[in-house]
Amino acid sequence: MNDLANDPLWARNEIDSPCVKICVIHPKIGLCAGCYRTLDEIADWSRMAPEQRRALMAELPERAGQLKKRRGGREARLNQS
Repeated sequence: MNDLANDPLWARNEIDSPCVKICVIHPKIGLCAGCYRTLDEIADWSRMAPEQRRALMAELPERAGQLKKRRGGREARLNQS
């Protein structure tokens, strides 16, 4: 069996998607909880130039703070003093 992942013919020189397969879009902020991209950015990823992808990747870590951890739910009730 051939290992195509190591075959130079199939090698791709592009920036990998930041998708981590946690695809949940925050209803108010509009960012994915997994990769911090907007729906438009997710949809446009395959058409973006490498420079656009690099610029977007540089922005993503800063966006993480926009999605705050939930304060309610079961965990909050269990932690009440």
